[in-house]
Amino acid sequence: MLNLYGKKFNSRFLLGTAKYPSLNILKEALIASQTEIITVSLRRLSPQKNEKNIFWEVIKSLNLTILPNTAGCYHAKDAIQTALMAQDIFETNWIKLEVIGESLLLQPHPYELLKAAEELAKRNFCIFPYMTDDIIVAQELVQLGCQVLMPWAAPIGSGKGIRNPHSLKILREHFPSVTLIVDAGIGAPSHASRAMELGCDAVLLNTAVADSHNPVFMARAFAKAIEAGHEAFCSGLIPQYEFALSSTPVVGIPFQ
Repeated sequence: MLNLYGKKFNSRFLLGTAKYPSLNILKEALIASQTEIITVSLRRLSPQKNEKNIFWEVIKSLNLTILPNTAGCYHAKDAIQTALMAQDIFETNWIKLEVIGESLLLQPHPYELLKAAEELAKRNFCIFPYMTDDIIVAQELVQLGCQVLMPWAAPIGSGKGIRNPHSLKILREHFPSVTLIVDAGIGAPSHASRAMELGCDAVLLNTAVADSHNPVFMARAFAKAIEAGHEAFCSGLIPQYEFALSSTPVVGIPFQ
């Protein structure tokens, strides 16, 4: 099972809730994905008790765990303020911490990210930091108390898949007890499966499902791929060789 800050989940697929063609398709995709955790941007949603919010009603009806995020923040100060607002609105101390440093690639700002993480850790937040695959940043985040790291595969929404599998493998080996969730850049179920085969614990994505021609079918495909990749990693992939290695014994063959 996936263990996140003491809470256990069967699904290793975390799914975003933006960009879907309709609320009905969003709901069907979430059900098809079998996800138990969804991300919601505070900048898109303000579920006030006295306010009719159809989006929020749909989300609540599915009884899923909400992971608020600080999407759109470019400075630690803004991310901290957004996290505090999310804590009040969603009644959770979980936060997906995004602090963007560059608008074209939407690359995380390492210094602002660490500043925000340090302050939020003091306030007892359970931090899910969106980061690059930088091992030094990862080390600093872990020292601040982050039990989860969320390295990107590629820039957000690019669909390019894992650009640097070696870095993800190194992160896995260097932080064996830290939960690794690949976040951003995944474009196909095969990309997600590959991330799991490298030893990552889960995958978070949005665009690859929401922007597909059939989000419901795509959500189901990703769920299967993530499960298959995890089982493959747990089973132990065979080593790679430069040359052929016969699977049929050659001893005793009369003709060669």
